[in-house]
Amino acid sequence: MKTILAFLLCATATAIAQAQPSRFSREKFIENGDTLFYRQLFPDANRQRKYPLVIFLHGSGERGNDNDAQLKWGVMNFATDQNMIAHPAIVIAPQCPEHQTWSSLNPDRNKKGMTLNPEPSKPMHLLIALIHQLETTMPVDTNRIYITGLSMGGYGTFDALERYPHLFAAAVPVCGAGDTSRAASIAHIPMWIYLGAEDPAVSPLFGLAMFEALTNAGAHPGFTQYPEVGHFSWLGAYSDPLMMEWLFRQHR
Repeated sequence: MKTILAFLLCATATAIAQAQPSRFSREKFIENGDTLFYRQLFPDANRQRKYPLVIFLHGSGERGNDNDAQLKWGVMNFATDQNMIAHPAIVIAPQCPEHQTWSSLNPDRNKKGMTLNPEPSKPMHLLIALIHQLETTMPVDTNRIYITGLSMGGYGTFDALERYPHLFAAAVPVCGAGDTSRAASIAHIPMWIYLGAEDPAVSPLFGLAMFEALTNAGAHPGFTQYPEVGHFSWLGAYSDPLMMEWLFRQHR
C-alpha cells in the first residue's frame, strides 16, 4: 500500500506544484462582529455559468488567523491545472480560529462514537452563514455543494452533514468522526470515507462506525482504509483521481 500511495503522490506532485496559493484570493466573512477568514478559488471562466461549490475544512494544526495555513494540506489538489480544467469549481477554504473547532461533538460514554451537541460551534455557524451568502452573491450551483475535510475537518464534515442534511450534494470525510445515532438523517447523501488503518490521532474505529451506521441505514458510502498508513490518510485521499471524478458527478 505504501507503494501505491507513493505512486499517487508522485503522479500528482508536479500538478500540485503548479497550483500556487495565489490562485486563492484572500477573503473574510463578518457577522455580528465575528470574523471567519477564508481563501477562495474561482474558475477562470464565464461568471454567467453556475459552478459547484467545494467547502474544504482543514485540521487542528492549521488553525489561526493568518489566512494561509489552511492551504497546507489537501485543498491544493483542487487547484491544479488539470483539475481546474476538468472540474471548474468555486472552492472555499475557511480558517478556524485558534482554540476553536469546526465541530461540536462529545465522545459518548462507551467511547465508540460521538454525540452531537445541540448548537454548532461558532466557526461552523459562520461557515454555514457564509455558504448561504455565496449562494446569492456567487454563481453557485446549489445542487452541487460539496464538503470535505481532514482530521478536525473530518469531524467538521460529519458535523455539518448532520446539522444541515439538505444542504450538501456529497461529502468526503477524511479521518473524522460523527454521531452514529444520526446516520439515518444523512443516508441520502453520497459519501466517501477515508481512513488510515494505523492512525494514532483519530481512531479508525470512529470512521468505521459511521460507515457501518450509514450502511445499516440504507446508504451506500464509499470506504477506503489505507493499511500501514497513520494520520496522513489525506495524502492518498486527495490524490485519488477516482474520488475527484466521483465527487464532481454528484448532484443533490
